[in-house]
Amino acid sequence: MAKTARQYVFDGMEMLKPALGPFVVRTLQNALGSSWQGTVFQRFDNWHRGEGGKISLDTQKLLQVMDRCWTDGFNRTLSKTHRSLVVELNEVRNKLAHDHKFTYDDTERALDSMRRLLEAVSAGEAAAEIGKMRDTVLRTKYSEQARNEERKKSSDSVLSVEAKAGLMPWREVVEPHEDVARGDFQQAEFAADLAMVHSGVAPAEYQNPKDFFARTYLTDGLSALITGAAKRLSGQGGDPVVELQTNFGGGKTHSMLALYHMAGEATPQDLPGVDQLFNAAGVALPERTARAVLVGTSRSPANPKETDEGLSINTSWGELAWQLGGKSAFDLVAVNDAKGIAPGSELLKSLFDQVGPCLILIDEWVAYLRQIYKTNDLPSGSFDSNLTFVQSLTEAVKACPSALLVASLPASQIEVGGEGGAEALQRLKQTFSRVESSWQPATQEESYEIVRRRLFKQIPGDLLRHR
Repeated sequence: MAKTARQYVFDGMEMLKPALGPFVVRTLQNALGSSWQGTVFQRFDNWHRGEGGKISLDTQKLLQVMDRCWTDGFNRTLSKTHRSLVVELNEVRNKLAHDHKFTYDDTERALDSMRRLLEAVSAGEAAAEIGKMRDTVLRTKYSEQARNEERKKSSDSVLSVEAKAGLMPWREVVEPHEDVARGDFQQAEFAADLAMVHSGVAPAEYQNPKDFFARTYLTDGLSALITGAAKRLSGQGGDPVVELQTNFGGGKTHSMLALYHMAGEATPQDLPGVDQLFNAAGVALPERTARAVLVGTSRSPANPKETDEGLSINTSWGELAWQLGGKSAFDLVAVNDAKGIAPGSELLKSLFDQVGPCLILIDEWVAYLRQIYKTNDLPSGSFDSNLTFVQSLTEAVKACPSALLVASLPASQIEVGGEGGAEALQRLKQTFSRVESSWQPATQEESYEIVRRRLFKQIPGDLLRHR
């Protein structure tokens, strides 16, 4: 039996508690100390102590605590926009408890707000699950709208319109992609997700390299980025560190996806436009490139990663080594990973020399660092240790002729978050300013072609001649 809109909201709320709870408790402990529960009780006179005099934090209390205790530590990590999400979700929870009805629009908004809040606290797995629920709700909504439109058409009288001047109807010339034609296209899928692609669970238009480049318009900025990356990975020069910084939606993640697929198993001849680009520039890729992807919103600094080989990976440098070269590479930084101490640039250079040509993509780094701002005893290492790693990483990449680091930094305050995000961004920019190269996003003129390729197939040559 299909779920109701209300059931989706309920399921999302059920996922909030285990995903949000550790972040809330960790923030309160660091801000208020071991007596944080007593302080919280003073803010809520009507709360009752549970067994052992402790607070039992359900979803409602978690949201209320975040709102009421905002200036006690949550504002270090999150922004005012995130606080608005907390207030909104608390109201959603109240409506759910009092049997209010939920439309598809209400449900989609509630799930999207949950997803955004969980991404902000690096609860990536739960955020992804809620995102899938949101997509299902949208597909159901669009399917019902399409059926209603079909019913309208069948009841309307058929009008005959005669074509004039020999022009072909536009819909016979411009054909939409299958997902657009079926009504399965989601606006959210315009937002590429590097972590989902690396995990192998992204939509086909992002997951499949050939499909991705078939729908990607190679702007001047993206062409220069890809060409420079090929030069660097093949040891023919090129910039070692590239920082991508634009406002939200400016193409940072899409550009990193282009690099990810370019350095993958597919050959340039399989990627529309890339082979011509390389031929014109006279560059070629190495036979194999090691890739590492670190996405801050999909990784929690409080939860070590357990591998199938029985390893426990705590830090960003441990994850980097593991992705680039498996256990043998991880062994080089195992002690640093266990102690939460950043490796030096010489050790990282040894790692890069061992794995060969390597591409390192880091997205949403600020979102990860703000989670550990003024927070102690996390397995991820301290805030300062992670920033030391950033400096060591840029120096090591600079010293290795076939290593490339591409990282994104937010330009909008919404993406930065609170005090911790602002501090992280400032420190990262200081580090990158010494070694980074500039990157040009899409121009206004190029934006038209970007959207056209995402929505519509290429116009066949014989039809172009009729225009």
